[in-house]
Amino acid sequence: MSSFFQNSIPITAENHNLHQLNNRLPQKKPSRSRRASTMFSWLGSDDRRKKEPEVFQTVSEGLKKLYKTKLLPLEDSYKFHEFHSPALEDADFDNKPMVLLVGQYSTGKTSFIRYLLEQDFPGMRIGPEPTTDSFIAVMHGDNEGVVPGNALVVDPKKPFRKLNAFGNAFLNRFVCAQLPNPVLESISVIDTPGILSGEKQRISRGYDFAAVLEWFAERVDRIILLFDAHKLDISDEFSEVIKALKNHEDKIRVVLNKADQIETQQLMRVYGALMWSLGKIVNTPEVIRVYIGSFWSHPLLIPDNRKLFEAEEQDLFKDIQSLPRNAALRKLNDLIKRARLAKVHAYIISSLKKEMPSVFGKENKKKELIGSLGDIYKRIEREHQISPGDFPNLRKMQDQLQAQDLTKFQPLKSKLLEAVEDMLAHDIAGLMVLVRQEENQRPNAVVKGGAFDGTLNGPFGHGYGEGAGEGIDEAEWVVARDKPAYDEIFYTLSPVNGKVTGANAKREMVKSKLPNTVLGKIWKLADIDKDGMLDDEEFALANHLIKVKLEGHELPTELPAHLVPPCKRKIPE
Repeated sequence: MSSFFQNSIPITAENHNLHQLNNRLPQKKPSRSRRASTMFSWLGSDDRRKKEPEVFQTVSEGLKKLYKTKLLPLEDSYKFHEFHSPALEDADFDNKPMVLLVGQYSTGKTSFIRYLLEQDFPGMRIGPEPTTDSFIAVMHGDNEGVVPGNALVVDPKKPFRKLNAFGNAFLNRFVCAQLPNPVLESISVIDTPGILSGEKQRISRGYDFAAVLEWFAERVDRIILLFDAHKLDISDEFSEVIKALKNHEDKIRVVLNKADQIETQQLMRVYGALMWSLGKIVNTPEVIRVYIGSFWSHPLLIPDNRKLFEAEEQDLFKDIQSLPRNAALRKLNDLIKRARLAKVHAYIISSLKKEMPSVFGKENKKKELIGSLGDIYKRIEREHQISPGDFPNLRKMQDQLQAQDLTKFQPLKSKLLEAVEDMLAHDIAGLMVLVRQEENQRPNAVVKGGAFDGTLNGPFGHGYGEGAGEGIDEAEWVVARDKPAYDEIFYTLSPVNGKVTGANAKREMVKSKLPNTVLGKIWKLADIDKDGMLDDEEFALANHLIKVKLEGHELPTELPAHLVPPCKRKIPE
């Protein structure tokens, strides 16, 4: 009995008997409309629950959970790991950013690592011949030492467990060099065997070299291809490797090393030849960023391009230093790419399963389906509005399908696909917000130590004493050198009470042909007392800053102390 009746009707023996009788009578079923409304209200709540993204404390925790609960079931169901990439583990989401070095032998890969660390590492060998015959993961450790490959792939804290699939031939050529080094506290570096050319490349390595590099490419944050300025020939093995790195072009940077050993004119030709060679292999409309320099600690043989090498080195260092700050975003991006591929793979496998006969003619139908796989791709592309770039390599897929029993494939499971769609549509957006929050909490998360600290402070910092920094160590005001010439112009502008108006100063400043945005910034820097006019010293300063910009240097955001005119240095900013 409802609480209303309990509160309004006195409990008597008669009422109690009526209540019991009522309970024994068959209850009237709710009407069809009521049942339908109840059912649809439940569906609505489930739909709302689906659209609400999960809440995570950290990006790493969120990536792990989304992968295990939403993406991994789809991968398992359609044998994704047999065709594309092994399953991800916790260490893949927790590990530090990794840099993969790839290049032909004697291009300076090991020397490059030595240059960054400013320290030898265990197992390091440098020479003109193919010296590095192993994959060496250079990582941080409290004590120096080498961990062999077979021990490395059973360590759950290291992101290398799935390399076990490449067998002993590879594991015998894989080690981890551990050492205490400040650079390695933020990143890990993977040194690779020199890619062979000529007769050497015909000798089998005993494992699929390109497949191993592809495995690393999926998991690293940056791929650096090193070329020697003296030998730009790209061997068949190197060409195969670069093609295996397809879909990871956003991670690739190219270094033209040992550039100090050739003259400027030759360097221009070598640079052009390198871009032409890469254009034939890397089929992208964008130009890959190439850094030119000499990445070792020896004196420059031909120092003509010293400034160019310094600027290129700083750009490359900034790129590497940004990796810790962008690591979470990279892992999120890689998970999205993996999810898109897993979805397409599920459509392909289920389509093949649907076409297979249940009893007779299985082998003939299998051959027919593999041969027409390109048409199946196009049909899936049309039916599900999928970009052609999301499909796996056609020829490689056809080769892999030859060894598969197509009758054992799974049909399309909409629930698994819906879970991945939900992850991409809702959960990823929530993680993106968390990524930005983590980045803002760690604004100074950059690689430190080694070569990265070598030029931060002191007179050997990039651009020290140049441009706006000229005269930083001098007692005399640097603008005073050219002030007599600037004064002549100043007095032709009809100064009043020792100052020229903004309109008169503008007529002279626009003669530099610099954009108004740049001239406006120069005005703000030069008008120190903010009175909208320039005296002779401020006018001279404005002309000095124009000269700095015309010489190709950047303007400072704030006026450096050494550029403030002597008579203005007591004015509080």
